This record gives sequence, C-alpha cells and structure tokens, in this order.
Amino acid sequence: MLKKIIATMAMAIILSSLFTTMGDKAEAAYYHTKAISVAKANLGVPYRWGGLTPNGFDCSGLVKYSYGKAGKVLPRTAADMYYKQGYRVSSLQTGDLMFFAPNKASRPTHVAIYIGGGKMIQAASSKGVSIAYTSNSYWKPRYIGAKRF
Repeated sequence: MLKKIIATMAMAIILSSLFTTMGDKAEAAYYHTKAISVAKANLGVPYRWGGLTPNGFDCSGLVKYSYGKAGKVLPRTAADMYYKQGYRVSSLQTGDLMFFAPNKASRPTHVAIYIGGGKMIQAASSKGVSIAYTSNSYWKPRYIGAKRF
C-alpha cells in the first residue's frame, strides 16, 4: 500500500513538472510571437534616440515596447538587457534578443529581435524600424551574443 502511495505521489510530481515546463514554453512562445507582431506593426517608424513610442524608437526602445505590449517587462538599455535579464544562448530561436557592439570587447550598444529565417527586426539609426539579415556585412562582425527568456 505504501509503495502505491509513493508511486502515485511521484507520478503527480513528474506530471506537474511536465505541465509547468510545457506552460513555461507556451508562455515564452506567446511573448515572442506577440513581441515580433508588435515590432512588425511598427515597420517604417523613424529612429529616434531615446525613443520608446511609435512616434520614434531607438533599438532598445523598440524591443522594450514590443515585449512590453506582450506583457514582458525588459530593462531600458541594450546593455542592461544583455547583463541583467534572460540567459545566453548559442543557437538562435525566434524571439531571441541579438546584441551587437562596436567591437567584441565592448558593452552592447545595439539590440534586435531575431524573427527567424536569418532575419532580425530592429530600430536602426539609418533606416528606423526595419528588417535586416543577420549575415549583413555591417551587423555580423559586431554580433556579440544572444539572450533568451
């Protein structure tokens, strides 16, 4: 009888853990999908240093705004996003944040959202909110890593 109780409790714990993990993944997928949708709805919005609204975005402003609309609070700057939230990943998935710096040894000064297919959405000073290839000759050598949350 005691073995059956222990086995039942163990199964309940395992199933609870499984459903929690599945729920976490579904919640993360929602944030990523919603944030990308919000960012895409702002394609063409001009770049504005310090901009946090559809009147004008800087890179971290676009990311913070897009994820905020999806219900996820992020820090204000690219550096704070890089150092204070999420976990580093080596293989990109849709919704991951990509970070860039003037050189590999410096702090991140640019952030974009990976949208899949080798593309990212960003607020670039030259083009405003736009989509670029991650293999772009300007961004690729400045890439320093990605974070997921």
